[in-house]
Amino acid sequence: MEDLLDFLVLCFSATFIFLWWRHWSVTGGGHKNLPPGPPGWPIVGNLFQVILQRKPFIFIVRDLRAKYGPIFTMQMGQRTLVIVTSSGLIHEALVQRGPTFASRPMDSPIRLVFSVGKCAINSAAYGPLWRSLRRNFVSELISPVRVKQCSWIRKWALENHMKRLKTESFQNGFVEVMSNCRLTICSVLICLCFGAKISEDRVAEIESVLKEVMLMTTPKLPDFLPILAPLFHRQMREAKELRKKQMERLVPLIRKRREFVDNGERPNLEMVSPVGAAYVDTLFGLSPVGRGSLGEEEIVTLCSEIVSAGTDTSAMTVEWVLLHLVQNQEIQQKLYDEIVGLVGRDGLVMEEHVEKMAYLAAVVKESFRRHPPSHFLLSHAATEETELGGYTIPADVNVEFYTAWVTEDPDMWEDPGEFRPERFLDGGDGVDVDVTGTRGVKMLPFGAGRRICPAWSLGVLHVNLLLARMVHAFRWLPVPGFPPDPTETFAFTVVMKNPLKAVILPR
Repeated sequence: MEDLLDFLVLCFSATFIFLWWRHWSVTGGGHKNLPPGPPGWPIVGNLFQVILQRKPFIFIVRDLRAKYGPIFTMQMGQRTLVIVTSSGLIHEALVQRGPTFASRPMDSPIRLVFSVGKCAINSAAYGPLWRSLRRNFVSELISPVRVKQCSWIRKWALENHMKRLKTESFQNGFVEVMSNCRLTICSVLICLCFGAKISEDRVAEIESVLKEVMLMTTPKLPDFLPILAPLFHRQMREAKELRKKQMERLVPLIRKRREFVDNGERPNLEMVSPVGAAYVDTLFGLSPVGRGSLGEEEIVTLCSEIVSAGTDTSAMTVEWVLLHLVQNQEIQQKLYDEIVGLVGRDGLVMEEHVEKMAYLAAVVKESFRRHPPSHFLLSHAATEETELGGYTIPADVNVEFYTAWVTEDPDMWEDPGEFRPERFLDGGDGVDVDVTGTRGVKMLPFGAGRRICPAWSLGVLHVNLLLARMVHAFRWLPVPGFPPDPTETFAFTVVMKNPLKAVILPR
């Protein structure tokens, strides 16, 4: 039966494509006055040209930038991509004209399964729903009062983190950085979201499922040729099965928390946060404009995006920093000296301490510059037809901001390929850099404008605390015979192809 269905869909698709090709050949297809770009094939545009090159998309974009300039167009099947690469145009679009470029393009059917029809802060179209969700998140989870109120969660998770590192080092002779950092940060974010302390085994299960979700929602062929989507019904079935698994992992936490809130209970061994202190508490009574009361589907989506985004980017940053500290013991010693100067050799690094560590801040900023979490921001879309760089930008196209080029631009940075934290200290070429992009774009690890990551300051706090505690307690060295490998690979964020392993020696 499935084979017959595939045959019928194929026949329908072929007919549609033929009629579309006839329309394209008569009208020329596409919008007028788009930025220039590589000529494409009929119907599929540049899609198969990209696929056949068999190399990461970012390298293709770099080649096209050299040929077509700082803004260019790619026709990827039925999707038009306008790619923006220059500092000035990125700043104009995201900051100076932020509301105009603050929406999101159409989502694929698979992504809609996980976002419940774009009911998420990251994916919602620019409008009342997005404002309601974002306003609630900012006021109830990342306000200064709430961050300070939840400092005990970070203290608890970091204590477990340090014990785990010691145990793993004793058993294996080395530690794996990424897996440990992911587990710790994920524990913090689950507790912030659900007010619950759960076992590390359950945290690892949730983290694993959410990682699968991120990989499932990365762009695939049907995203660019939706007419072929019915041929990928097995992929859709797999997405629905994964969504079911995601619900099975998180719904029990939601129901336990709802019961805890409804009964006005006091904190206990599992539900450790008082009523009103967990992010999910604020979602139970939230009725976003145009959406109504949120159900379990929407709550799972909203909590998942926070845990996923915060875990991946923060853990990845810590791993990249430690790679450079292992490779350059002089940088590591400078950082250790700064930490000891503030807390002493036997003191405990606290949140108020890391705020005063200038060299730590410089090391982290240099990691954000040298290894941004992603080479592109999440896709944007214009709310209406507009112009950028002298070209027309229709409301229905993907606007992709290639921000990694800005951090590699030798006109902006001295020796951009070198890891040098001192550039962010007095006299350096990055001393006045604004990582939010408000005053200008030299690096954008968190995006900019209306769609900037709302929790960026919380993420930086997690990174700073982890690094300061880890460097204060241990000296980090390469595993004998296995030097760190800085080769990148792309798995939603830019990660190390071979996860960092290091020997740790107690200070």
